[in-house]
Amino acid sequence: MLKIINPATEQEIAQVRQSSRDEVAAAYQEARQAAPLWAATPYQERARLVGNFRRILAETHNKAALTLSSEMGKPLVQAEREIQGALERIDWFLGETPRLLHGETVRVIPPMLEEIHYEPLGVVGSISAWNYPYLIGVNVMIPALLTGNVMLYKASEFVCLTGGLIGELWQESGLPRGVFTALNGAAHVGAALVEQELDGFFFTGSYQSGRKIAESLAARFIPSGFELGGKDAAYVRADAALAQAAASLADGAFYNAGQSCCAVERIYVAAEVYEGFITHFVSETKKLTLGDPLDPGTYFGPLSRESQRAVLDAQVADALSKGARQVLSGGRTTGRGYFYQPVVLADTTATMSIMREESFGPVIGIQKVSGDEEAICLMNDTAYGLTSAIYGGNEESARKIGKRLNTGTIYWNCCDRVSPYLPWSGRKHSGVGSTLSALGIKAFMRPQAWHLKTAPRAE
Repeated sequence: MLKIINPATEQEIAQVRQSSRDEVAAAYQEARQAAPLWAATPYQERARLVGNFRRILAETHNKAALTLSSEMGKPLVQAEREIQGALERIDWFLGETPRLLHGETVRVIPPMLEEIHYEPLGVVGSISAWNYPYLIGVNVMIPALLTGNVMLYKASEFVCLTGGLIGELWQESGLPRGVFTALNGAAHVGAALVEQELDGFFFTGSYQSGRKIAESLAARFIPSGFELGGKDAAYVRADAALAQAAASLADGAFYNAGQSCCAVERIYVAAEVYEGFITHFVSETKKLTLGDPLDPGTYFGPLSRESQRAVLDAQVADALSKGARQVLSGGRTTGRGYFYQPVVLADTTATMSIMREESFGPVIGIQKVSGDEEAICLMNDTAYGLTSAIYGGNEESARKIGKRLNTGTIYWNCCDRVSPYLPWSGRKHSGVGSTLSALGIKAFMRPQAWHLKTAPRAE
């Protein structure tokens, strides 16, 4: 059994039975039998059932948000916002998917006709993340089901209650048996899922876990997508609007207690405005309140994992030992709960772990740079490649800088933002493949080339 602990109170709120290896194998066999029937189901019917899921989630969003908040510590208002975002994203998929399903004629040279047709992958496995189980979950499950795939889904062990609730919602939506199966458990359940003869696999989580899964899948050559970690950087140019940049970056660094793959984790600031930016940034951070996740005024809830506090402590200690200046003190709080007050460090350097290794918590390093060239060099000096943000008044300069940054997403005067219209993809240790956009829908389909030659008339 898995014990579910409320990270705000450290009290046990539930115990969840983990799926056995035999149950995973049985779920796979059931999904394999359901796959051809679901693929043959007309799109309108698949869309109707997905619409049922969307409706039921909207009707029960209060329960869903409270469950999410209780098991991972996300402030209730942020949990509600996540579910609302997921509903809007489902609407986008329902509107966008139909136009991508049909084959397309790409070339006509009589008597030859060349077409591309699209087919579902088949049985898709997915291990989702704990930090945004609804937003990240719908990025995979909705396009997978709409394009005719069946799914074996495992939520992170840190959000087992939410994963189970998602499974219940799909059952209530009327999906045929075997089309969507929610599995519960820790890493060994995920390993049992990866062992099945899947037709596609999609993972969101850490680079270390993603690498192990990729190695397990490599010999099978199946389509797969990996959304992994990040060490996302922002650059504040000398012509930036400092107050606005500081407010944007404080939220980008600390929303969800910094537990976001695309949270800003490094800030580089032009020397001319360095101290001024720090003043604004510290001021904005002090406005963000820490407290009970159920309080509507709370911005910082607890960290979801107690062990992460030691990681943050070590990064802060390392930076201070190497000459960083602590401009906002924080760290562990006393009493119950995995709370961690934000820490802001200035005068950081590339030798410090806080500027190189993923933090996934409310700590940030700020480093002075001489200008664009040094900023570009430092922003690219990382094993990750998820997002980069540029703050400044000149769009042309921002575009020139952005073209030289090796990340999947570029922001100008904004950060920590995801749009369903644009691909969400990482480079280097941040992963491979895309979710969202047309690319994120086509990721769940196999292209098939058709060469059609008109037969000569019979004599």
